[in-house]
Amino acid sequence: MLYKFAALSSLVATASSKIIYAGVSESGGEFGVYSNTATPGTGLPGRFGVDYAFINKTTVDIFVDQEKINIFRITFLMERMCPVNFATGKGLGSKFNETYFSEYADAVNYVTNVKGAYALIDPHNYMRYNDPSQQPGTGSVIGNTTDPRAAASADFKAFWNELASRFRTNPRVVFGIQNEPHDMPTSLVLQNDQYAIDGIREAGAPQLILAPGNGYTGGHSWTQASQGDAPSSEYLYKLVDPLKNTAIEVHEYLDVDFSGGHVNCTSPGPTYLANLTSWLQQHNLKAVVGEFGGGANQNCYQYIDDLLTYLADNDEYVGWIAWAAGPIWGTSSACCGQDTGNLEPNTLNDLGQPGAFDTVWKNAIHPNIPKVLKRSGVSSLTL
Repeated sequence: MLYKFAALSSLVATASSKIIYAGVSESGGEFGVYSNTATPGTGLPGRFGVDYAFINKTTVDIFVDQEKINIFRITFLMERMCPVNFATGKGLGSKFNETYFSEYADAVNYVTNVKGAYALIDPHNYMRYNDPSQQPGTGSVIGNTTDPRAAASADFKAFWNELASRFRTNPRVVFGIQNEPHDMPTSLVLQNDQYAIDGIREAGAPQLILAPGNGYTGGHSWTQASQGDAPSSEYLYKLVDPLKNTAIEVHEYLDVDFSGGHVNCTSPGPTYLANLTSWLQQHNLKAVVGEFGGGANQNCYQYIDDLLTYLADNDEYVGWIAWAAGPIWGTSSACCGQDTGNLEPNTLNDLGQPGAFDTVWKNAIHPNIPKVLKRSGVSSLTL
């Protein structure tokens, strides 16, 4: 399918300069499939509440009622939503595992209909499908025509068309096209993003869409080549949304290699996001930082504060979402060193000490939650 890319203003309408979404990722729907031997199919479909789960409703209550955030990024796995043996044999498409969908929809509906917050739908697949056994590396790149096992971009569009049709009447849903594409042609990231936007809009869904770039959608590397692939900046401005309700999603960890794997913070967000900010200004676009994090130490508290202050001070950014809470992390760390813990309230780290909710969140994130956030209406780029 060929696209004629319109002028820069075709992707996003002029929006408020305020941070209008502030929240946390709820990670767990993608759990239970890792295999040390990279065995395809490991943990599929899995057991709800044992191998995977989406949210803990009591801690969602804490985040909304006490912390006053307004968005949750809720992860899921495409191989569970669309089992590989469905449809054409490549699995991805409009036929869903209805049990898994109903479990996921229950989480989304609790966040949106019961708590009045926004839910960012997150297929946590790295723009790959059919083998999540060692994410982020396993699975066929969607749209790779040289891989006979790969789902086509048209299959990805059919998947998004069906998913959006099921949530099109829920105004508090946000559609996140895909978690962290990487090691693929950036032109193919653009193609798949555009197919997803087309599928969502053809379903009649008007809500906000977040589009990722290549290179794990890193904000720091947005204007840089990634593993030999073109920079995201060379392609992503070409996206077209007829409703002008799409923003860019970037991720930005603050450690030495931007992975979120280290306890110390050494990469200041304001410095490393400067080129992205200029690019957003040039193309009249907005962005959401869909993942960020830091370790439980004063150094990282300052780096996180600097990052969130920078986002609030620059009109190009309309939201941020911290990584990560979730119902089955236990004492494991979501990022930033094995002893940091995770953002799920009332959890401890692996040393039996207070987890990241009591350290990172309370010291660095909570003070930066805006007093005014979007609380009603269709998800969009304005309050």
